[in-house]
Amino acid sequence: MKLSNSFSSALREFAYFMESGSQNTLQGIDYISLYGTEPSAIEQVFAIYANVIELDENGIVLNAKYAEKRATDYLRSYCDSSFKVMPPY
Repeated sequence: MKLSNSFSSALREFAYFMESGSQNTLQGIDYISLYGTEPSAIEQVFAIYANVIELDENGIVLNAKYAEKRATDYLRSYCDSSFKVMPPY
């Protein structure tokens, strides 16, 4: 079974905004400097995204923005210890 076009599109969009430094849920956070220096932090972001995202029976993404927020909340808390992820993981 192949991944749906809906999922592929959602993942591609998330990856683009993460890599370009323009992820709106991370405004004010210098996360780009983590690329190449702390790859496990970036890996964790994508692992959370993949574990949170939901698809319907036709492969249509149901919660792309929520998956992005949960994933990027981890990175925000990684970069800013005063940020508390709610609800906790």
